Amino acid sequence: MRRSRPQRLTRRLLPSLAYRDFRFLWMTTLSSSGAAWGLIVARGWLVYDLSESSVWVGVTTFAAMIPLFLVPPFAGFLADKFQRRRLLGYVFVLQLAHNAVLATLAMTGVIEPWHLVVLAFFNGSARAAQMPISHSLLPNLVPKKLLLNAIALNSATMHGSRLLGAAIVAPLLIFEAPGPAFAVCSIFYMVAWFASSQIRSVSTGVMERGRSAIQNFTAGVDYVFRHPFIRPFVILVFLHCSLTMSFESVLPALSDEQFNAEDGFSYLMMAVGGGALMGALGLSGLVSAHMRGRWLLVTGLLSAVSPLGLVFSTSLSTALVGAFFMGASQGAFMTLTASFFQAIVPDAIRGRAMSVYLLSIGGFMASFNLINGIMADVVGAQTMLAIGALAFLAAMIFSIANLPLRRLFTQGEYTVVAAAPA
Repeated sequence: MRRSRPQRLTRRLLPSLAYRDFRFLWMTTLSSSGAAWGLIVARGWLVYDLSESSVWVGVTTFAAMIPLFLVPPFAGFLADKFQRRRLLGYVFVLQLAHNAVLATLAMTGVIEPWHLVVLAFFNGSARAAQMPISHSLLPNLVPKKLLLNAIALNSATMHGSRLLGAAIVAPLLIFEAPGPAFAVCSIFYMVAWFASSQIRSVSTGVMERGRSAIQNFTAGVDYVFRHPFIRPFVILVFLHCSLTMSFESVLPALSDEQFNAEDGFSYLMMAVGGGALMGALGLSGLVSAHMRGRWLLVTGLLSAVSPLGLVFSTSLSTALVGAFFMGASQGAFMTLTASFFQAIVPDAIRGRAMSVYLLSIGGFMASFNLINGIMADVVGAQTMLAIGALAFLAAMIFSIANLPLRRLFTQGEYTVVAAAPA
């Protein structure tokens, strides 16, 4: 019996969702990421409303992201030592406790900017632990041939949840009700906890006998920095996240100063999230390694150019279009880099290796969000966006001179380089 066109499209783009445990992980990612981005928007709005300063926004965003410098190595080690699905459940219990405190302080009207900084650090620590655990669990839930599709769908929810999270809190922020916004985020964390508890697959890494505890702990770092392809690859990802994706701390000021719309921050984040969702989903049916390499180069260049759309926008409506394309290029680029990375790294050390990859993403994003927030008060939000965009454009051009990366861009080849021992 011949399938209809929608059925053929679903079979091509969503085959990983046929697997039960992956569906629950996908639900976990969607719910928890939606809550996390909702918190970023609500926290950013509230701290800017309380302080009227981009510096406080930058400090709060830094506090939420700096745990990605500190926590992933320990979380990755635990993800390779214990059952990954159980660790996920513990993380969401901590998130629910955090949100209960945050919502209570906001609803009672006693919250201060420093409260938000402290709680953002706690929230960021739990999220920093969640990421290497879920990323190391994912490849065990689908057949190897569907790994790219599963990563693309999971990335689509992670990046597209910016739209979901912003959409959750935007109506409440219009009525200046951050407390209920935080409470709604708690509901989404509860859904994430329930979905994670339904995963049945047992997944752990391997601690090598004969190695000391420190050697096992640093196995992921050794693997990444000894691998002749992964080393420059991770550096490129670090530059991308630091220079083009560290924009959360400047968007409130950009919206207020350039468009005279304080609530425009929420809509800009929704546009970035919608674009990221479409960018990641657009790759879910891509099977050719050759085309994946070409698209990595194209989306990297677009990630460098697209923030300029916000810089030169004269109205909020045109800025939303620019934010959409910025999200689409960034979401596609990060989806491709995650798929290449996870396809190479062995399961035995995936948690520890993913912690290095995630540190290069979130840890340095925290630092650059702080820098951007401080400098936006000095030179303006537009200038900081433009500097980051042009710097990454230069990095993409120079990356073509690196032989392993050039081979990846032009041929989609990465397995031709022998992997270093774990």
